[in-house]
Amino acid sequence: MRKLFQSRHIENTGYLFVLPWIIGFLIFTAYPIFYSLYLSFYKVQIGNNGIVTTWIGLQNYVQAFTGDIDFISELGTYLQQIFIFSLLIVILALLIAMMLNQKIRGISIFRTIFFLPVIIVSGPVLQKLEDLGMTKITGQTQQTAVTGIFGILLSFVMNNLVILLWFTGVPILIFLAALQKQDINIFEAARIDGAGAWEVFWKITLPGLSSMILVNMVYVIVSYSTAGTNPIIGTISKNMFAQTTGLGYSASLAWIFFVLVATTIGLMAGIVHLFEKRSR
Repeated sequence: MRKLFQSRHIENTGYLFVLPWIIGFLIFTAYPIFYSLYLSFYKVQIGNNGIVTTWIGLQNYVQAFTGDIDFISELGTYLQQIFIFSLLIVILALLIAMMLNQKIRGISIFRTIFFLPVIIVSGPVLQKLEDLGMTKITGQTQQTAVTGIFGILLSFVMNNLVILLWFTGVPILIFLAALQKQDINIFEAARIDGAGAWEVFWKITLPGLSSMILVNMVYVIVSYSTAGTNPIIGTISKNMFAQTTGLGYSASLAWIFFVLVATTIGLMAGIVHLFEKRSR
């Protein structure tokens, strides 16, 4: 009986520790989310008498898909970029993490250097660099290198080099931590059995990182989607207090974008899961 009382006491103590987070989540996260969904079905006007709402049903969503050409164009551009960005960033982060995992002198200095863009280049700084055209590598080098599919990818990397490096910081750390947790004995046994470097990477290293690949995919998609450089975020903010649209229409745009981001994450998770099954 005493043990049962003690276990319940420990369980209640745990709930008490979690309770402030639950309250904060319900007040500052859950309530605004569902309130924005509620406003997306209304025409919202903010005046001297406060917020005035008028029920219009799905009219905001219909307007977004049929009347807002700029928003639809931005969604299409986002879909094209997010798949390329997420794949390139994860691949680049994995390659850099594998290089930083080597036992060489001064490796901690190199790890710090690769993580510096995350610390130094904040959202407004990155936006300013992008406005000034300093996130691209242009000129004769780019023109002569662009040939075929590889050239197109190389050109894309050059045009978005700073952004790619900025988003690789956290994925590099995640991959690096996962690489250091892998069992060295498995790699030694594979080499004794005659496995080459490519076979070891494809059959041991990469499958062992599948869960971290998914984590980094989700991180990159969410980070890029919510970054200040994303034009969709600017469109949502611009319509928030516009007289012709308002808060209700802005909320509908935000929910359309949210569903699109969630769908993209689901597709990426499915691709990673399919790769994990095929690599076993």
